[in-house]
Amino acid sequence: MISIEKSDGASEEEYDRRRRAQWLSGEARADGVARRDMLRLLAAAGAVSGIAGGASALGAPRAQAATGTAATATAAAAGIVKPLPADRFTIRGTNAETKFEALAGTPFHTPASHFFVRNHTATPSLDATTWRLRVWGDGLKDGKAHEFTLADLKRLPSTSRTAFVECAGNGRSFFTSQQGQSASGTAWTLGAIGNARWRGVRLSEVLRRAGVSRHAVDVMPRGLDAEYVTDDGTNLGKVRRPLPLAKALDDVILAYEMNGAPLPPDHGYPVRVLVPAWVGIASIKWVGDIEVSSKPLYSPWNTLFYRLFGEHYPPEGSAPLTHQTVKSAFELPWNAGIEAAATHHLTGRSWSATGAIARVDISTDGGTTWHRARLKDTPHRATWTRWTTPWHPRTPGPTTLLARATDTTGRTQPEATAHNAQGYLFDAVVRHAVTVV
Repeated sequence: MISIEKSDGASEEEYDRRRRAQWLSGEARADGVARRDMLRLLAAAGAVSGIAGGASALGAPRAQAATGTAATATAAAAGIVKPLPADRFTIRGTNAETKFEALAGTPFHTPASHFFVRNHTATPSLDATTWRLRVWGDGLKDGKAHEFTLADLKRLPSTSRTAFVECAGNGRSFFTSQQGQSASGTAWTLGAIGNARWRGVRLSEVLRRAGVSRHAVDVMPRGLDAEYVTDDGTNLGKVRRPLPLAKALDDVILAYEMNGAPLPPDHGYPVRVLVPAWVGIASIKWVGDIEVSSKPLYSPWNTLFYRLFGEHYPPEGSAPLTHQTVKSAFELPWNAGIEAAATHHLTGRSWSATGAIARVDISTDGGTTWHRARLKDTPHRATWTRWTTPWHPRTPGPTTLLARATDTTGRTQPEATAHNAQGYLFDAVVRHAVTVV
């Protein structure tokens, strides 16, 4: 039996401080990227200053306007396998954002046909019959690599879990449109999320069979998609992100089914990692190998990216992002025209990583008055809850709809989100403009 402290909250921040110090002193490994290249990239992003004696202070990268223009639509469609009809998706570079109005009338579990796509490069073509999962590293008892086929995984005890997967930058564009602040990265509105029923085997079961050593500290899944190359030509290697061993042994799943069917190619076929409630980058798609390490691990996806940098954070940035936040969205087009003197049933969805949705308050007059929406689902943490509310507008003209969720931990969506340079974890109440006609 492996005993290890849970690594959430303050303990995760302390763990990360130790891990970061070890990396900067050369005791930890930034796997696949030379330390000099990592420091150069951080410096180029404005995230390193004052390198001296092999150590550095991390600071905020230069903020850029969020991007994702129609000019890249052809390239994005070429990298995504499934159809991307314009009434369901907005193409954003190598990604496809779900239009929230397209979810109206869909079930609690997001159909694969409507599920957003977040790709760093392109969806790979993989053969499940030849696919292998390699578990390796000096954090294993025998130090030898162990391989598992898809059939091997399916012979192990299975588990199912409903959970959303959400990009850490979901809502990023509202830093600019609502708060007048720039943020680098894909200009998501609120559609970089999908909620599905996942089935697979617990990662802890696979690690147990591979034989985790008491010296293991980090577990790093790696994807089989193409290596990611930056604009300046630096190859950052395969997409990968380490997990503290405590999290890996907790609720992480190696999923091979989505909504009762094999994973679609764009969503990780044949096997993906699912880390419930954590930012989407932790749920590595197309997983091909998992390193178990006795040393702390870093990758660009928890150093360059997926930390909070900016005026509200320490010079070295926050700890790597873990839990998602709380959000709400209307199933309604932006700037929709709403008929006056008629009763409408506004619908939407709210979600939280830290607790179940306890209530959703709605305003149809820009926040002057509020009333409670009716919840349509039994709320659970790390899934969304659908809601509805009637509205009978009488006066033609523009107005703003607001939806504000509160979860069972007492967390409520704020009026504004503290800015960070890469636009992560936007959780403020979104102002949804409509016109009564």
